[in-house]
Formats: sequence, structure tokens, C-alpha cells
Amino acid sequence: MQHIFREYDIRGVFEKDLTESVVKRIGYFLGKEIKKHGDYAVVTYDARTHSPRLSDWLVSGLNAAGVVVLHGGMVPTPVNYFCNYHAFEVGGRKVTPAGGIQITGSHNPPEYNGFKITIGQAPFYGEAIYALGREVEANEAMAIATQTDAIEIPALETYVRYLADAFAHLEGFDPGIAIDCGNGAAGVALEPLLEALKIPAKKLYFEPDGTFPNHHPDPSEEENLQDLKKALESGAKYGFAFDGDGDRIAFLSRKYNFKGDILALFFAKEMAKEGKKPKVIGEVKCSQIMYDGIDAIGEAIMYKTGHSNLKVLLRETGADLAAEVSGHIFFNDRYFGYDDAIYAMMRILEMLKNGFDFDAEFEKLPTLYSTDEIKVPTTDAKKFAIIEALEGLLRERREALGIRDIVTIDGVRVIFEDGWGLVRASNTTPILVTRFEAKSPEALQRIRETLEALIKEAKKEVG
Repeated sequence: MQHIFREYDIRGVFEKDLTESVVKRIGYFLGKEIKKHGDYAVVTYDARTHSPRLSDWLVSGLNAAGVVVLHGGMVPTPVNYFCNYHAFEVGGRKVTPAGGIQITGSHNPPEYNGFKITIGQAPFYGEAIYALGREVEANEAMAIATQTDAIEIPALETYVRYLADAFAHLEGFDPGIAIDCGNGAAGVALEPLLEALKIPAKKLYFEPDGTFPNHHPDPSEEENLQDLKKALESGAKYGFAFDGDGDRIAFLSRKYNFKGDILALFFAKEMAKEGKKPKVIGEVKCSQIMYDGIDAIGEAIMYKTGHSNLKVLLRETGADLAAEVSGHIFFNDRYFGYDDAIYAMMRILEMLKNGFDFDAEFEKLPTLYSTDEIKVPTTDAKKFAIIEALEGLLRERREALGIRDIVTIDGVRVIFEDGWGLVRASNTTPILVTRFEAKSPEALQRIRETLEALIKEAKKEVG
């Protein structure tokens, strides 16, 4: 059972891993944690076909723990996060939730589902999730009655109204956009928001359908952007795509696909125009272009991959923004510090209205050559040991290989004079993740071959 309790969330296959008994116990023991902060918790879910059933089981466990459930129905994940910062009327008085649970499989295949959890406005992750898993497993014989009582709240309406008010200055703006929701949950928020602001768009797959009949809802994979690219070829100037639960964004012009780290640099530049010295957190996979560009106008901080890690550091440092290459964008500037792809889209539209030329700004950046993420299969038992062995080999041969620095915030980011390579253990799957970037194709090839050879050596050492 423990494999479903992951670093950042809980995720597994419906009715194989996520059975009625398991989910009710998750609800119960989560409820006990939430009760330390208050009486109320928000439950919402994404577009997956089994999300309503999981909701009934989860709510039953929460009720058994004495939590009062506020139910917001089907919404994108950022709406659940949003609810933790807003009061709702319950029994004639305003209450703010002590926790929130979004039922979502994010961008996983249709048979998957899971839970993203917030308690006390902070992500519930890492050792807290692992401890929850041990408690759920230790109480296997526990029986929890079905009790699905919940108070309905206008979660989606409150969120849409907030964004419509925050971006009222965009009313009627028409830069020529196409939006692909991938039949995930983002469409249920985008439809009323675009309508409220009278922003026209070519809409692709806004209808929630947990079987994802048109393409997989993962905009970080180029193959899932083909329909959006066709819309750009047939008249749209800009395209937006969302993952299954609406917390990751892809933004494209007719010429370029702007990854999360480059977007972070552009957001920082826009903040600098307003007189700020932006402080921005990036993950270890982010381009050196982002770090150097932000350091020229403010402060860039390199940190671990993972939405929970970035949210925590954002709160601790008071930084303005955090970003992952994959399209998780976290605004603390004028917002609440969690990853919200719909909010990020509105900030991009605002920049377009202000005259920001994304293509021209991209073309001003230094030319670097990079790979996408390359996944190296291994096992959960060995992946961290391989990273440790690899770090030892790198330190032994640092001088011979011409290594300038070894950054060990999350795996190893190996910095050479003409580029860098990253090798890290995934926190959620039995793989090593690698990425490479350099000043020339030849340097890129050399750095990649050097590190891939050392990974093989480290694997042999671990056995």
C-alpha cells in the first residue's frame, strides 16, 4: 500500500490501490490532522469518472473524524487551494477552511486518481504523507460507515468572481487566443471567467471527460499540443493548454513554446518594469538563462523540484514567484503563493495587453541548446543510492572532467564552463530524471555522454 503515499500527494489506481476501505481510512486520519487546525475542510474533485465515488468515501472518513465537510463539486485544483484563503457562509456565520483536499489524478492515465492536500494553508507532503500512509496501513481492520453529509459551497463561483474582479481591466481584450483544456477540469472555470470578461477564444475540449477522448491532458508533452498548434496555424496568435487538474500551463505563440522557466523570467521582467526587484524561486531543472536573467534585475533562488517544496520556500522567503519547467507557476505577487495555471494565463494576457512582445523577448535571450527531461529506468530501492554513488564519482573526477561546481540541492546539477547536466531521483516514480543544457551542440553532446557514462558506472557500483 505504501507506494500510493508519495512525496507531494497520494496517487494510485482506482479500486486497485484506492479501494473504499483505504480511502475512508485516508479521510479519517487526514480528518484527525485537520481537526488540529479547525473544524472545516473543503473537498473538491477533478473530471475523472471515479472522482465522485472517491469523494463519497473520503467524505465518509472525514465525517467519522468529526470534520465538517464543505463540498465544492468539480473544479480545477487551484480552486481548492483558493478556498483555503476565503471564508464561506455556514449556518449564518463566515468560516475559513482548516484544510482542503482535491481529488485528482492530475495528468496520469484515466485509471489513476488521488489526493492533493492542504492543511492550515500549507501543503501536506513529505514525511507527513508517509506517516499518514503508515497509520492507514496499521489500521487495516478499521470499519468506517458511509456518511456523505456535506455542506455545498460556491467554490467555483467565488473563485471566478475573484479573478474577474482582479482582471476587470482585461474586459473585451482580444489578442487572438486558442485554449485547450484537454477535457480536464480547467474548462469549468475558464468558461465562466472568459464569459465574465468578454474575452473571445477558440475553445478546444472544454467539456470535462475523465476518459480524455481527444488527447492525454499533459501539456508538457509535445504530442498533446498538436490540436492547439493547428489552431495557431489556422488563425490564433497565441495558445494556452492545461493539464488535467488545471495547475500546469503551456503557453505558445505561432513560433515558440515558452516553458515555465522562461515564463518566470518574463514575469520577473514585467515586475521589474513596475519598480520591483523580483525574487524568484526556480527548480534545479530550470535553464541557466532564467537564473542569470533574473539575477540581473533581482534575485534568483535554486531549489528542489516539486510543487510542495516550492510553495513552502515561497512562503518562507516571501519571494514574488516560483516556477517549474513543466508549467507549475506560483504567484506570490498579487496572489496567494500556490500553483494556478488559470491565474498564470491571466497574467500573460495582462502582459500582452501591456505590449509585452513574447517572441521578440525570447529572441533576445542567449542561444543555448538543451534537452527535454530524459528518464532513466531504475527501482525505488536503488534510485537514491545511485545518486549518492554518482556524486562520489563526480567529486573524485571533478578536476579531470573540468567541473566548475556540483550543486546537490536535489540530485546533482553538474556545472561546466560551457553548460550543465542534472541527474535527480524522481520522488514519485522509479526513475532517474536527467536534463542537459550547453552553449553549443557539441558541448551538449559531451556533457550528456559524460554524465550518462557515469550513471552507468554508478548503477554498477550500487548493484
